[in-house]
Amino acid sequence: MEQGQPKAFPVHWEQFHRDARALAWRLASQGEWKAIVCITRGGLVPAAIVARELGIRNIETVCIASYHDYKDQGSLEVIKPIDPEVIGLDGGEGAGVLVIDDLVDSGNTAAVVRKMLPKAHFATVYAKPKGRPQIDTFITEVSQDTWIYFPWDMGFTFQPPLTKDTQG
Repeated sequence: MEQGQPKAFPVHWEQFHRDARALAWRLASQGEWKAIVCITRGGLVPAAIVARELGIRNIETVCIASYHDYKDQGSLEVIKPIDPEVIGLDGGEGAGVLVIDDLVDSGNTAAVVRKMLPKAHFATVYAKPKGRPQIDTFITEVSQDTWIYFPWDMGFTFQPPLTKDTQG
């Protein structure tokens, strides 16, 4: 693999489902959750799995755009804020609220949401080193130079090998 090229980490539905359930198992003993706030769009699928596993029915979204053209992380734009009723649960500031996303990369998106919900518990399925300080619970860490291909972003295509075969 060339220097500077991101590493590819394709995640298939079965693996993602197992990892999201593992996240739910970890979260089950960490609190009594009143609601989930999922960061869209990536947080929608893991939030649905965690909500099912933990029996949480109060699910809210915060819509933030950070990736543009599926490759570059750009400026953050809050498209839809969190419902004030969810922010006010359990004394306010997100106490008793789980914030769920698929991945923390730079941590910029999580930092914006953490300002909205400073007492919430932040959980992701995958975490990169730069974003880890923003997250309370995660399942799998990947290197900063890894690009995760989620199942909802992929079709069935050929994947080139990591290194070139010099044997011809």
